[in-house]
Amino acid sequence: MRLSENMLEALNAQINAELFSAYLYFAMSAYLQDQKLPGMAAWMFQQGLEELGHAKKFYDYVNERNGRVVLKAVEEPPKEWKDARDVFEEGLKHEVYITKRINDLVALAKEENDYATLNFLQWFVDEQVEEEASFEAVLDKFSLLEKHPGGTYLLDRELSHRVGAQ
Repeated sequence: MRLSENMLEALNAQINAELFSAYLYFAMSAYLQDQKLPGMAAWMFQQGLEELGHAKKFYDYVNERNGRVVLKAVEEPPKEWKDARDVFEEGLKHEVYITKRINDLVALAKEENDYATLNFLQWFVDEQVEEEASFEAVLDKFSLLEKHPGGTYLLDRELSHRVGAQ
């Protein structure tokens, strides 16, 4: 069964959004590396790799449903932030934005009675809960740093132990 034109367009737009997410997190990783925070940089780089995996899931699904993947230019991400905390705050804001996009895809699939796509998207609904929680957990640790100055080194070291991308 083929995807509707509306669904195909929306899924292609999501592929582009996932690729931008990867690009954004790689830019954040580069900033953190430049700030001499290699653990945080590694954490963010892994986040970028995960986003590439998400883009591939959408890419494969569109092909499986006999749709045509259409790749568009990826917007240039920012390259500067106020500090490491700002990077993670912006990362959380971006994940909230991606969650809204996924929810909009779910709404479209429901509207079109496209149960295959609805089922496919459930993985992403669950994943976005995890993505937001992951950024919130790091931001909670930044809040602890306000009470314990000098802990940035320890947080950087902890974040270097992130397990590889899915």
